[in-house]
Amino acid sequence: MKIATFNINGIKARLPALTDWLKESEPDVALLQEIKSVDEAFPREAIEDLGYTVETHGQKSFNGVAILSKLPLEDVTRGLPGDDSDEQARWIEATVIGDTQAVRVCGLYLPNGNPAPGPKYDYKLAWMDRLEARARDLLADEMPALMAGDYNIIPQAEDAAKPDQWVKDALFLPQSRAAFRRIVNLGFTEAFRARTLGGGHYSFWDYQAGAWERNNGIRIDHFLLTPACADLMADCWIESAVRGREKPSDHVPVWVRLDA
Repeated sequence: MKIATFNINGIKARLPALTDWLKESEPDVALLQEIKSVDEAFPREAIEDLGYTVETHGQKSFNGVAILSKLPLEDVTRGLPGDDSDEQARWIEATVIGDTQAVRVCGLYLPNGNPAPGPKYDYKLAWMDRLEARARDLLADEMPALMAGDYNIIPQAEDAAKPDQWVKDALFLPQSRAAFRRIVNLGFTEAFRARTLGGGHYSFWDYQAGAWERNNGIRIDHFLLTPACADLMADCWIESAVRGREKPSDHVPVWVRLDA
């Protein structure tokens, strides 16, 4: 089972890029973030024509997440539990039925949090508290499960080409990183770091100041796997070349392959 997470940064602007990528890379499941579309306006036919089931949790002009799957999906739910007043579309999950194993997949778009301090940063930390609660429930279920997407968290200095540029940013503040570590330390495997050590590995390059050309990137798109899911992991990698294509997203896909 090949699963990719990809912040597409606007489905309408990048539909040709997305469909080309789906044809070439052929994920079994793709978790999308920042679709920036209400459910009714999502261009599902172009993706369904490629053999995917499409499940969305959209919002006009902002945020929005989706699951695209060639494998059967069951029990699709939308919205991160814990705050019924939260109207931002940042969470979707479903059970994917693989050849040998069912896996609960959770796609997320964690709040950016800037400017910090301030209300947006308070929202980010509160959202991460809710994420930790959902993570505990996933562990208690004992079913193989993963949480993947744009976390808007730079976990360590080596995950930024120029960490000094980020010290006052919500993505790299100590409270943000500590909240991320608390979740990982519940018993999750950070999939990419379980396979690859060291710096120079990024999943986001800003459109400004030639960041891609200079490889001035950060790694903020992550897979967290429960122990039962980590036992199934065969590989994890970043498909960085996608950033160099025409009209790219500022993010690139991150992948895991599971024996499921």
